[in-house]
Amino acid sequence: MKILTIITPPLYKIKKSPFPQTPTQVISLHTNPPTFSPIFSLPKHHHIHQYSSMATCIDVSRTAAGPQPPHPLSRDPNRLQTADDAAQLKFLKICRRRFSDRVPCAASATVCQNRTATIHTRRAVDFVCDDDNEIEDFDDDYGDGDRESELDLWMIMKSEARSDIDEEPILSAYYFNSILSYNSLESALANHLSVKLSNHSLQTNTLFDIFIGVLSEDEEIMKSVTHDLKAVKERDPACISYVHCFLNFKGFLACQAHRVAHKLWSQGRKVLALLIQNRVSEAFGVDIHPGARIGRGILLDHATGVVVGETAVIGDNVSILHNVTLGGTGKACGDRHPKIGDGVLIGAGTCILGNIRIGEGAKIGAGSVVLKEVPPRTTAVGNPAKLVGGKENPIKLDKIPSLTMDHTSYISECENRGSPIGKPKIKKTRTGSLDGGKAQDNLCC
Repeated sequence: MKILTIITPPLYKIKKSPFPQTPTQVISLHTNPPTFSPIFSLPKHHHIHQYSSMATCIDVSRTAAGPQPPHPLSRDPNRLQTADDAAQLKFLKICRRRFSDRVPCAASATVCQNRTATIHTRRAVDFVCDDDNEIEDFDDDYGDGDRESELDLWMIMKSEARSDIDEEPILSAYYFNSILSYNSLESALANHLSVKLSNHSLQTNTLFDIFIGVLSEDEEIMKSVTHDLKAVKERDPACISYVHCFLNFKGFLACQAHRVAHKLWSQGRKVLALLIQNRVSEAFGVDIHPGARIGRGILLDHATGVVVGETAVIGDNVSILHNVTLGGTGKACGDRHPKIGDGVLIGAGTCILGNIRIGEGAKIGAGSVVLKEVPPRTTAVGNPAKLVGGKENPIKLDKIPSLTMDHTSYISECENRGSPIGKPKIKKTRTGSLDGGKAQDNLCC
């Protein structure tokens, strides 16, 4: 064994050190010490200060003992990589805390087209959406198969997301963060809504906790979400896939955010519910009071400018276009907003005012102002709105208008019956004079 004592100047001057300074340090160097490659080299122009010491390790047997194999700790960037080195280089994705239902990152990083997944001990197969292999529609029953239908829909959405990634690889991170990193529809929806509605003062994590708390506890809301997705896909020809609706249709997102706000409102958490209503109004341009009650299978097409009052009620399978107002007359308090029956179609720019009922399967033409009740399976158009065919014998619809999305069939129906809309029938009064005013009343709702 050789003993070598070296005194070297320090790199930096320490004026007052809390540790005792030693003038020299004794270093034991073995005859065949391990070989270390330099981690860094000192620039030549660096000025060394005096008055302190630094120990330096010197390999005195590099040539005597012959070439040595590289040490595992060597940082030589030019050396050959071994299998062990490659195994140590792993990328770790850090997922947001409290997301206990997220799929492990390593399992979701690889995008595959055909795979078998297991959810809650139930096998479900992902299919790829393409022109040659379309996904068959699943049944629309509202029975005990709702949870099963929800799982099927979620697997279809994940398959659609992978297909979109194959088409647009640049969106892979977006689809992974929004869809593929979650193993349930409610967690993905809670995350997507929290991202859409957050701002600099309302944190995403705060909104996520609110949304996931409601969606995970209320199964009825998730059933409604599933039926809303299916309604948009079936009725809106602009919707190319379920995942497209989920990510991009603000009418759908506004409706689901309202469902959460309404649940909070019914629990007495009115401040929080009104906060969500305000953020939905700012982000999506849809203003639905959290007190309003909305059914399943709702389509808010385009959705911009939709306003729904506090005591309004909307039934199941209703289709509403943009700039529709379900408001009050301004003269009443309490229960003061419209009640919309099942299967109703409300055209763009329509105003329905007051505590009136729109019967099941009715149709309201675009731009109408409805101030009186509309019977079931009838069509009302105009300002003020009038029944097609007249009040005494209105034309009855044989199909559900919210499902057919037919906005113009009443025109041909009126022409066939020879009773144009708004044209008053002339009738005699008791004095023998002609009075068109009363005849026009026969056409009013």
